[in-house]
Amino acid sequence: MSAAPAEHALTTSAPSAAPPPDLPVDLHVDPAADLGATRVRRWPRAFAALEVRDYRLFLTSQVVATTGLWMQRIAQDWLVLELTGSVTAVGIAVALQFLPVLLLGLFGGVVTDRFPKRRILVVTQSTAALVAATLGTLALTGTVQAWHVFVLATVLGLVTVVDNPTRQVFVSELVGPAHIRNAVSLNSSVFQLGALVGPALSGVLIHAVGQGWSFLLNAASCLVVVSMVLVIRPKAALVPERSRGGSGELRAALRYIGRTSEVAWSIALAATIGLFGLNMPVILAAFADHVFTAGVSGYSLFNSLSAVGALTGAIVSARRQAAPRVRTLTATLVALGLTLMIAALAPSAWTFGIALVAIGFCTLQFLTGANSLVQTTATPALRGRVIGVYLLVLLGGQAIGGPAVGWLIDHVGARPSMLGCGALVALVSTGVGLLIARRSHLTLELELHGRSRLPLHIVPAHR
Repeated sequence: MSAAPAEHALTTSAPSAAPPPDLPVDLHVDPAADLGATRVRRWPRAFAALEVRDYRLFLTSQVVATTGLWMQRIAQDWLVLELTGSVTAVGIAVALQFLPVLLLGLFGGVVTDRFPKRRILVVTQSTAALVAATLGTLALTGTVQAWHVFVLATVLGLVTVVDNPTRQVFVSELVGPAHIRNAVSLNSSVFQLGALVGPALSGVLIHAVGQGWSFLLNAASCLVVVSMVLVIRPKAALVPERSRGGSGELRAALRYIGRTSEVAWSIALAATIGLFGLNMPVILAAFADHVFTAGVSGYSLFNSLSAVGALTGAIVSARRQAAPRVRTLTATLVALGLTLMIAALAPSAWTFGIALVAIGFCTLQFLTGANSLVQTTATPALRGRVIGVYLLVLLGGQAIGGPAVGWLIDHVGARPSMLGCGALVALVSTGVGLLIARRSHLTLELELHGRSRLPLHIVPAHR
């Protein structure tokens, strides 16, 4: 696959002069600096993308935004449960937020490739702030009804159609190809840090003053993103040429995915976790309310424990320099499925909480790996549309899985529903792994007398 002009500019710069003796020898090319320049590494390897000033600004805004987003998620789920008394209704609210992605996700990628990313983010985040402020006002005045939440969740889903792929690609324009994987991992770390802090803050606020203030604080956090984006100026050399439109834009992206096996398999696995493995808001609401009778405090705690594992997984992922292989993603999903099954059988709230930490870890290991693999493999000119397809199956899958799991919980219970989800994740990902091995002519080799730490290896069958 030929590199795009921006990537050529980063990889073919002339060698720099030798460093003076009094400087450290750990020098690297900073993709945000003038091309061909060198700079002393100021950040540890796990935080290498923070060398880029604009990315530091953007990541700072994401710390605030993700905390506010998680506060709104907890408040919204619990508000729907209070208004309706139905876990199925919670699943419907989740589904409505992701349904637009399922229906329009492909077109979101087209918009991302066609218009300036900064301008798109200003519009989407301003709209998200308006949605959150409206819901907060309704909640504080005591006039909120379930249909209000459903309508506003749908509007927020329409915003997500364009906002999510734009934010993903915007990061790559800020840091360049050398730091994409590290930036994706740091973004995931920040998202999970918000998932750790947001539910706790929201739980305190709900107990003290109700759900309304969680929504209003999220509105303020969206405006923080708008202000930060307005002062960011991506380097022109890292911004690919925008799409000029045309009827073949989507077909070009789908053809590219079809002939690029790494991307195609990653998207197939993302569909699996989207349908069966990312329905935790619905499942945790049921466990907190029906199984352990822990109330909103337990619901917030369960989300925070899952976020602890996810944050750990994101930090571990940030230390890796290369994107994982598809078979690594497959093994991670098998582990996630087994962990979901173990959690479903947990006899007490604290053993369930321990399992949630492992679930969060496996989930983020997969999501950061799949995201970075898709982004680093996709051609820059098509990256927005390819990410749009990836998010279509990942988030759109939740639009189908959310209400389905909610309905299942209402009819057979929380434990059997979670057990079934885990079994489906494990079985489908195992099937995908076997299919990949068959097409790649791979087999397992057991090494009994070797120096390798892992005695079981995947090797070519003809070896």
